[in-house]
Amino acid sequence: MPALFCALAVLLCELIAHPFAEMGICDDGPYILVAQHLAATGHIAYNGWSAAMLVWQLYLGAALIKIFGFSFTIVRMSTLVVAIATAFVLQRTLVRSGVSERTATFGTLALVLSPMYLMLSATFMSDIHGVFAIVLCLYGCLRALQSPTARAAISWLCFAVATNVLCGTSRQLAWLGALVMVPCTVWLLRAQRRLFFAGVAVAFAGYLSILFCMHWLKLQPYTTPEHFALGWFPVLNTLHQFASFFLDFPILLFPLALLFWSQIRKSRLRVASLIVLVGWLFLTVYPSHLRGVFSLILEPTFYDWVTPAGNFSGSALRGNSPVFLTLGVRVVLTLAALGGLLGLIASFFNTSRSPHTFQTPGQLSWKSLAILLGPFTLAYITLLVYRAITIANAGTPEILDRYALGLLVTAVVVLARYYQERIQLRLPLAMFVFIAITAAYGVVVTHNTFAFYRARVALAAELRAVGIPDTSVDNGWEDNIDVELQQAGHVNNPGIVDPADAYEPVTPPDGICKMFWYNYTPHIHPIYGVSFDPNACYGPAPFEPVHYSRWLASSSGTLYAIWYIPASNP
Repeated sequence: MPALFCALAVLLCELIAHPFAEMGICDDGPYILVAQHLAATGHIAYNGWSAAMLVWQLYLGAALIKIFGFSFTIVRMSTLVVAIATAFVLQRTLVRSGVSERTATFGTLALVLSPMYLMLSATFMSDIHGVFAIVLCLYGCLRALQSPTARAAISWLCFAVATNVLCGTSRQLAWLGALVMVPCTVWLLRAQRRLFFAGVAVAFAGYLSILFCMHWLKLQPYTTPEHFALGWFPVLNTLHQFASFFLDFPILLFPLALLFWSQIRKSRLRVASLIVLVGWLFLTVYPSHLRGVFSLILEPTFYDWVTPAGNFSGSALRGNSPVFLTLGVRVVLTLAALGGLLGLIASFFNTSRSPHTFQTPGQLSWKSLAILLGPFTLAYITLLVYRAITIANAGTPEILDRYALGLLVTAVVVLARYYQERIQLRLPLAMFVFIAITAAYGVVVTHNTFAFYRARVALAAELRAVGIPDTSVDNGWEDNIDVELQQAGHVNNPGIVDPADAYEPVTPPDGICKMFWYNYTPHIHPIYGVSFDPNACYGPAPFEPVHYSRWLASSSGTLYAIWYIPASNP
């Protein structure tokens, strides 16, 4: 019942948020069109946008298209189904890891009702599918370790490998479950020789399956494979990226962070002194860059999905998105998040322990849990570092906050059990108030994000109604990609390897506003653009602006049509 409650909580929050918009959001527009083609023809045909394999989620999306007909919303509902299932399995995984039902429910809700999880659950991005693959694998590994018989253990290992390989075809990073987590489980079972050799065979079968999938993907035309190559990269910039990345964790798991606040006042004088000393050293190292330092720690520290604007920040429209989280609110959030982080650090030095212990049958020791989760976490971070280096060589060093989802799963498992064993056995019911606040914020920003996209659809329809074709409008790169795919068979992506001549370099004409990623969409020749600022480029075009709802904000949002060329030369 607690797991079912977690699953239904995700569904309820999404229904309240009304996450419907008939256009691409971030990367999911091209993915949705691939699913549409799969439903119509029975074949997967990539279109020059995907480095992810997507196979598992494409078939889910195509199945819904077959049943209900095509729309962007219908395809996205397949991700929502997976997000709901993930919430259910995650709660049971936490219980299997040695956490009580109440604490497991709290930890699950802290993640699945967070704003990033709720927003991504309403898209056709591959992140939620990747988390589902990781959680299923972890659950299977825990069941294998706790199985009373060798046959049951082998069955659960087969489950872990099969589900991880299958669901990981959406997001290959999730294959770290089969590649790392399963071998660690087999190592923990090494005392039973027959079981150990059977586990090695199962893990090897998973490796072969992944190699087959990668070989299949390599043969598909119009994919954009990752090019892994070490080279020069800006060290300080990359360190700044990862500092911001990890400092975002307390806000992404906000209710869990607040649990540790109480440990600050319980800490000994030496701990408080150590915290003050570290803070003093931190500020002393950068005496002339205080503004940059405070910007680094001001939550949310990463501007991608969880942002001060309260919506996905990567649409690249002209002007600045209206602010949702004011500076004062961000300071309060920062104090709350960093207070929880300092409380966690202080708890390491607190010698008092919980007066009770909670034991479950077959509960893993901390050493076994470290062997199970530690190598997976290190491998995950290593791949993120490698990706940051690879992207830096292309000139844009960047990782994204949504890449943290897989690490957040392991963080929830460790923090929930640590709190229960080290600090307090039973969570106070008041903690669910913080869950409710997090869920409310997640619902609000999910609603506001999709209202923003619906406004872009409405403004594009207004221009289309007076005879202006979509190819003459820059409605942000997401919609531009969708329009390009309607005009051509693939995006003009320089990352396409097969066929070799797919990409054609494009030079933007002089005298017009430069369109973001103009080279990807050569069929779009913008005369008009969509902007937050009516005076951007060559000023406002003679069309009515579109207003959109922003719950809990001081004002509604507004989008304007602007000229991309001088108004005298339309």
